[in-house]
Amino acid sequence: MTWASWTTIGIYARPGVVRTEEVGVIDGDLSVHTTWTEGQAHVAVQYTGATDWFTMAGSPVPCESEEASRNFHQAVVEAMRDGEEARPSMRELFRQE
Repeated sequence: MTWASWTTIGIYARPGVVRTEEVGVIDGDLSVHTTWTEGQAHVAVQYTGATDWFTMAGSPVPCESEEASRNFHQAVVEAMRDGEEARPSMRELFRQE
């Protein structure tokens, strides 16, 4: 089994930017973690320094390769930083690349 993961900490997300499956929309100082395995990228977010991780809405998404998953992780980070709306699912974000 092949897998890879990436974590980016200290992303400031404005209100309405990040939607999770478990607790809805969150904002503030967040960390994002992407794990790629079996052709899918699983994305989770947490308040930086907290212990609980939340599944980002729309996760997992299909990613054919480790490189595609890394690029997807970076696209998520940039969307969070740029204040992209939370409404688009992670699948929609992925299709925009």
